[in-house]
Amino acid sequence: MGSTFMVTSSYRQTYEESLGNPGEFWLNAAAKVSWSAPPRHALDASRAPLYTWFPDGVLNTSYNALDRHVEAGRGDQDALIYDSAMLGTRRRFSYAELTGLVARFAGALRRRGVGKGDRVVIYMPMIPEAAIAMLATARLGAVHSVVFGGFAPKELAARIRDAAPAVVVTASGGIEPTRRIEYLPAVEEALHLAGVPDLPVIVRAREGFAATAADHGWQDWDSEMAAAEPAAPVDVAATDPLYILYTSGTTGTPKGVVRDNGGHAVALTWTMENIYGAGPGDVMWTASDVGWVVGHSYIVYGPLLAGATTVLYEGKPVGTPDAGAFWRVIREHGVNVLFTAPTALRAIRKADPEAALLRDYDMSSLRTLFTAGERLDTDTFHWASRSVGVPVVDHWWQTETGWAICANPRGLEELPIKAGSPSVPMPGFRLSIVDGLGVEVAPGTEGNIVLGLPLPPGTLATLWGNDERYISSYLQAFEGCYATGDSGYRDADGYVFVMGRTDDIINVAGHRLSTGAMEQVIGQHPAVAECAVIGLADPLKGQRPSGYVVLKSGVEVSEDVLAKDLVAMVRRDIGAVADFKHVTVVDALPKTRSGKILRKTMRQIADGEEYTVPSTIEDAGVIDQLIGSLRPGGSGD
Repeated sequence: MGSTFMVTSSYRQTYEESLGNPGEFWLNAAAKVSWSAPPRHALDASRAPLYTWFPDGVLNTSYNALDRHVEAGRGDQDALIYDSAMLGTRRRFSYAELTGLVARFAGALRRRGVGKGDRVVIYMPMIPEAAIAMLATARLGAVHSVVFGGFAPKELAARIRDAAPAVVVTASGGIEPTRRIEYLPAVEEALHLAGVPDLPVIVRAREGFAATAADHGWQDWDSEMAAAEPAAPVDVAATDPLYILYTSGTTGTPKGVVRDNGGHAVALTWTMENIYGAGPGDVMWTASDVGWVVGHSYIVYGPLLAGATTVLYEGKPVGTPDAGAFWRVIREHGVNVLFTAPTALRAIRKADPEAALLRDYDMSSLRTLFTAGERLDTDTFHWASRSVGVPVVDHWWQTETGWAICANPRGLEELPIKAGSPSVPMPGFRLSIVDGLGVEVAPGTEGNIVLGLPLPPGTLATLWGNDERYISSYLQAFEGCYATGDSGYRDADGYVFVMGRTDDIINVAGHRLSTGAMEQVIGQHPAVAECAVIGLADPLKGQRPSGYVVLKSGVEVSEDVLAKDLVAMVRRDIGAVADFKHVTVVDALPKTRSGKILRKTMRQIADGEEYTVPSTIEDAGVIDQLIGSLRPGGSGD
């Protein structure tokens, strides 16, 4: 396929405008946002490389997400649908109702001393009050820091210590398919570890948990709401922080990504229309968690900024009650846009390889299925495309960027979809593929993916309280660029292929090879549900690849036969130079709760190095099960 379709396309023209005249481009985009004082200037470069967007703009993000839609006459429209597969309950909140609840909880926070610029730590499960607390914090011009519900006390304490909040908002606990997780003892321990045992805490009570707010001398959500007066939106500068979000898996002092108010509102508003093709009255379901960046951007803020309806789902892709859970939600709520992680699709496919359960549900409302979080392997892409019957669009972004670096902008132009690629760079992202010296490489050549400065609106402004660490972590490796930490290549059409983290490039006898490329090959085997390839230390060749695979449900194949198949496939598609010879079948792979496979931890275990299990792990027991096959002398050696 040639590249001519991109020359005169809407996408190409829009992308070139964003790079050629970024000020005019983003000021035009800013016109879709309601401002108390509209910006006249787009970019402030006076503190480069610390750039800020819309330096003279004034607004309130909560007002943009809620009040303005009520004022426009759409107060009766659904703003948020809560669907708990764990409890079997559903609840709908209109824009008018949600605005009232957010205003009242903002008043409750104000009664506890929260004002403009103060921080609020939110440690909540997937319940409506999590979104209400976020929007109420923003309403006061305060700064929220959401910590994934269920994080260990030590990790919660590190974030409390760094953010120095005025209040903590939590709930009795979270509900998993096989257990209930008590939050309040963890919060109490975290406060003591952080050295702030008397910090105010507001607790949303849930039935079935042992501890109560009164047990700890804390405040009850319902009582606080009853006593509060609704608070009006507080104007803030566009450059004021909206939230802090700590990157997953951090050790020591956590890295708190700072998102501003103005750039965030402009960027997410642009993406809803142009990437997701969703607007007022559409239903968007992002099957993630508010504790992750995806949940911030596309469960809470993006859909509400666009005047759409957002679905907040408390459940799993399988087991609540079965692998048809996603299809039920789509049918029941008329979902138009689904956004989920590839790992969720792989879990569904593993449990229901033929997607037989999907036939029980009317999926006619669904227009597009988006994925992000990890690379969408080609086999899962084809399975989902065939099963669901709508375009399946991979897109690539990071906690730091807040929205897609590369995507297929379905609302702007439906570009051809290529399996294995998140398509093309989005406006404002000046993307290059460079070698170790920062020199751009030829199409088809893998290298470091970097983004020229300044980054577009909505990306990280800095790290909380640490400009120097932001610069050293992201901006020093390649002059004038943000280093994504990912490797990949561009094809002749300009499509980007993200192959993995740069530390997932292994060196086999002097040859630099991508473990991501090997995973793409292995994932095409009909017996494989998901896989990971890691580079193990080798005294002769420096490193050698070793594969770990999870089989699909109901598949019976001997490990020897499977290994021979996979070795032959890698040899055929990548070459003998990969030296791929070792395959181990495992019950599960260790992942973060957002779906990323913990390849670094697996590699450390296999090489006999000291390792720390990240706080973001979905199931710590998986590590224990893997140790025997990963450690030297195990079946994976």
